[in-house]
Formats: sequence, C-alpha cells, structure tokens
Amino acid sequence: MRSDSVTKGMQQAPHRSLFNALGMTQEEMNRPLVGIVSSYNEIVPGHMNLDKIVDAVKLGVAMAGGTPIVFPAIAVCDGIAMGHQGMKYSLVTRELIADSTEAMTMAHAFDALVMIPNCDKNVPGLLMAAARLNIPTIFVSGGPMLAGRVKGEKTSLSSMFEAVGAYAAGNMSLEEVQEYERKVCPTCGSCSGMYTANSMNCLTEALGMGLRGNGTIPAVYSARIQLAKQAGMQIMELLKKDIKPRDIMTKEAFMNALTVDMALGCSTNSMLHLPAIAHEAGIELEMDVANAISAKTPNLCHLAPAGHTYMEDLDEAGGVYAVMNELDKKGLLKIDIITCTGKTVAENIKGCINKDPEVIRPIENSYSETGGIAVLKGNLAPDSCVVKRSAVVPEMMKHQGPARVFDCEEDAIEAIKGGKIVAGDVVVIRYEGPKGGPGMREMLNPTSAIAGMGLGSSVALVTDGRFSGASRGASIGHVSPEAAVGGNIALVEEGDMIQIDIMANTISFDITEEELAKRRANWVPRQPRITTGYLERYASLVTSGNRGAVLEVNKK
Repeated sequence: MRSDSVTKGMQQAPHRSLFNALGMTQEEMNRPLVGIVSSYNEIVPGHMNLDKIVDAVKLGVAMAGGTPIVFPAIAVCDGIAMGHQGMKYSLVTRELIADSTEAMTMAHAFDALVMIPNCDKNVPGLLMAAARLNIPTIFVSGGPMLAGRVKGEKTSLSSMFEAVGAYAAGNMSLEEVQEYERKVCPTCGSCSGMYTANSMNCLTEALGMGLRGNGTIPAVYSARIQLAKQAGMQIMELLKKDIKPRDIMTKEAFMNALTVDMALGCSTNSMLHLPAIAHEAGIELEMDVANAISAKTPNLCHLAPAGHTYMEDLDEAGGVYAVMNELDKKGLLKIDIITCTGKTVAENIKGCINKDPEVIRPIENSYSETGGIAVLKGNLAPDSCVVKRSAVVPEMMKHQGPARVFDCEEDAIEAIKGGKIVAGDVVVIRYEGPKGGPGMREMLNPTSAIAGMGLGSSVALVTDGRFSGASRGASIGHVSPEAAVGGNIALVEEGDMIQIDIMANTISFDITEEELAKRRANWVPRQPRITTGYLERYASLVTSGNRGAVLEVNKK
C-alpha cells in the first residue's frame, strides 16, 4: 500500500508516533488510509451540509475496512462572489483546489480518496486532482437545492437576479423582490437549476466517477446520506480492484460526458472544465469535437433556466442514468467502459427507465435534434466561443445588430439599467478574460439585467468573460483569443454590425481585412486590472486561450 511509506518499518517509527498523537490505533494504521476531501464550509449554501456527507462517508469507509482521514478543500459561492471583485477569484480557485489536494495527498501517502465537492469550481478542481494523482478515487457531491416557490410557481436563483433587473425597469415592486429574496433558495445545496455546479455533478456521474444519483438526489433527502455511505464502502472496492481515475476517465468516457452534456443542456462552463480535467488525464479535448457531438445528440432536457423543470424533477424522472439510457437507444454512448461502480456503463444504466417524459424527453421526441451547447467561430472569435443553445429563444438563433461596446461588466450594466440598450443591439463586454480581467468573471448580472428589462429575446451579449449555467438568451461567452492579448474582440468598435448564426456555428463582425489590419496596427494593449496577490500571479501565467486546458498556472 502507498501508506506503508508512513506506517510500516523502523524508519517510519517517527511517523507512527505522530499517528499516535492523532489518537490512531495500530489497527487503524494497518488498514488502508483513505483521504476524505471535505469541501465543507459555512459560507457556501451548497457546502453547509457537507459535514453530514463527510460523516456518512467516514462510516462507509470504516464499515468496509478502511481508515478515513478528513482534510479540507476550499470552495467559493459564485452567487455571493457575483458582481464585484470577488468574481475575479472564482475560476482561479479551481487551480488552487487541484494543487492543494495534490499536495495533501502526496505529503501524507493516502491509499485512496473520496472527494466531497458540490459547487462550481470545486467539482472540476477535485476531478482535475483525481486525474492528476491517479489513485483510487470516488466522488459524492452534496446534492442540489430544492426549487423555491413564489406565487405557486417553482423558481431558482436566476429568477432572483432577473427580479433585480425587473425592479430597475419598474416592472417589479420592492415587496415582490423581497418575496423572491426569502423564497428562491429555500434549502442548502447547489442552486436548483442546471447551472454549473449541477452540470458538473451530473457530468461526474456520466464520466463514471460518481455513483447513481450523485448529480440529482436533493441535498436535503436522506437518500443523499445513504449515497455517501455507499461511496465510502465503494472506495474500498476500487482500492481492492486497483481501479484508478485514468482507468475510468478515458477518451471514451469524456465523449460520453460531452454527449450527456448536450442532452441535458448543461452550463457553458462545462466547456472550460471538461478540457481541463481531460488534460490532467493526459487527453487533449479539442473544442471542435463539441459541435460534432452536438450535431448527432438530441437535446432531451430543458431544466431551469432553459425551462420550468428543476434538479428534483430530473431526479424523480430517473436522473442521469435515465438520460443515458435514452441516448443509448440510438447508440450514442460507449457503454462497455468501466466506472466507479466496478461495472460498465451498460450494466449501470440497464433498467433505468425514463419515468417522466415531460422532464426527460424520449429521444424520438427531443426538444431539438442537436445538443444544448454550440461552439461558434468567425472573425469575432477566430479560436472559438460558446453559447448555451438550449436556452436561446428561436428568434435569437440568428441575429444581426450593432455592437454596443464596453470594456468592463460594470459599464455594461449601467448602460442596460439606464435604458441605453435597445432591441436589436449586441452588447460586447471585453477585457474580462482569464488574463484581461484577470480571472474571467462570470456575466450573470448583465444577462439578468437584460432579461429583467424585457430584452432577453431581442438583445445578444458577447464577452471574453464567461456565462453561468443560469444565463439564458443569446449569451455568447469564452470568446477566444481574448481582448487582453489582441483578440479580434478588442478591435470591435461601437456600431459595427455583428452577425450571429447559432445553427451555423458562426459569429462575425462586418469589417474588411484591410480595416481589421488597420485597427490591429493601432491597437494599444490595456494594462490588466490586477488585484495584488494570487490574481497577479495567475494573470502573469495564463495563456491567451480561454479553455481550462490552456490555463498554464500548473505548468510553470
């Protein structure tokens, strides 16, 4: 066992003395040491229940003959970090989480790991660590929040952001906004729609790194505690059989995850995280593959904010495995690959039927014949940009309008709320990328302001920042190359006509090559808006790309 290097032999007597200081018995030292990576904290609603998940996992590990040992991982609440300097720190925590988990695991010679994440960057950060470390590992998340209810209708956090925009437009009273405040987030858990956290927890299941229900069982259900105990027991089976993350997270598994992503209509942030996780597993996941998979994968779910169903509804309908079973009807998945259950995908999804065709559309009656995410290219985004196609209304699938250009999120919000943006406009927010922000802020506030002003079906938004899974409408993010390194988005001028064709996967602005060259020659690089400390280091190391796989923090 790996832990023999700290528990066995005369040279390890000093190590054992320190284990004695922990109150550990010789019997515990003779068992496999299983690291329980706890993301519990008291600031993130999705993490406030993780202490109970940790206790259940510990019990499961001990019942199966292991010695559970807890150590922490950080997590940021994107909702609380939204709209101020804190959002610059959200994405970069993913690298901190991966690095610190690697450090703790290697320093203490754990034999196996149980990862307990729940929110946006915490899940991919720990998946990156799992792929990098490649020792037996299993995931169990904290689970999604139950949907809120306002005036008899289910609702979620994105409705709260949109209510603020509606209030600014004079379409909602203060009392109504306050009712939303009290009711949209009624329990602990990751926010109740198909936002980034729930997207990544569902994709963890699709990758084969989490047990059935990892992405969908609500945080407050007792079944979540049972799942945690099962994960604790199952890690001992993975250790016994020596099944490691890279045995599970193969190229085929990532293709499965992308396919499920398209069917579920996940957050565009998955296009940042899946390539980063794959990169750690030694697999290069190119963005172009997303459109190839989307072209043959029907979109089966319209979970909030794309529709009026929520994670609790998906769980009741059969969860991720039921979605996978629908996809398998057309042979869209690789089903003979191993998962953390010790069984193949085929064995896992057998008999997992779709119990609610209103929540999970049967594959022969899909919302669309193509998937929920699209990657666009053109002279505005020569490398790529991403849109959550399943959340775009039909009339915005093809849009042309004048550019309204802003060099930061705050200026754009002021213009939107001030009534300076009108139907037909294309709002361009730049210098918000990983290097230029720095930190690649999420643009939920501008999209919510647009929706709240009643412009969600007539105004597009394009940015080199990124969009939350909570965003809806023609919100196009992750434009690469970003403005800070001279990407063409930096050369867009007020009034330039922008053409967006989501079905054709194109985005461009109407400019000649001569004019583009002239603007490039006159372009002056901006000084990044640096906050001293880790962000300064991050900005100095990040490359011009916007995908996680090309963030160079861990390579330098």
